[in-house]
Amino acid sequence: MGGQPPGPALTIRQRQLAVHRGASAPRRRPPRADGLRAAEAKGNKGGRRPAIPAAKTDTVRTAYLEGRSIAALARDHDVSRGAIHTADADLLPEYTAAHPGTPAPELPVVLDMPGKVADYLRNTDLEPAERAVLDQGVTVRRGQGYTLRVTAVPAIHRRLLDRCQLLDGASAIPVQRKARREYANRVNAPDQ
Repeated sequence: MGGQPPGPALTIRQRQLAVHRGASAPRRRPPRADGLRAAEAKGNKGGRRPAIPAAKTDTVRTAYLEGRSIAALARDHDVSRGAIHTADADLLPEYTAAHPGTPAPELPVVLDMPGKVADYLRNTDLEPAERAVLDQGVTVRRGQGYTLRVTAVPAIHRRLLDRCQLLDGASAIPVQRKARREYANRVNAPDQ
């Protein structure tokens, strides 16, 4: 529009503006573009600051990899689920599928842990991630006993299974051995 007279492809308003400015008047860039260029020269990126500070991003990512749900993380950090998605963007399955060289992270699975195994694990010394998984489990009544429905990545299920290795020994009663064997069958199931 700057050096050419208004043509037929322009709207009426554009023609009026071109006539009003005059054909030789220089076009001004909006001040926003100048500010973005100056910020880029200083090394700043444009856009909104993330809701989760960089210092907390590692803890959010670690908790996500340990099996915490995005909704639970959002509640814990008092941010939206979208903010958690932004912090964990490269860990989410739809992101890793775009990069064939990147291995996909293990997704949380729900397994039923027999109550005898859960009781034994609650009385042992566990890591904080394992303790949190047990505490978040949902108790389902089964006849005289119960089952703990646990949601965690397979690696944590395998660590919990390793921790209750003593239930498979000679000193354990048959009910405990059977409970551990059932949990082992669920953890090592081929469809996992």
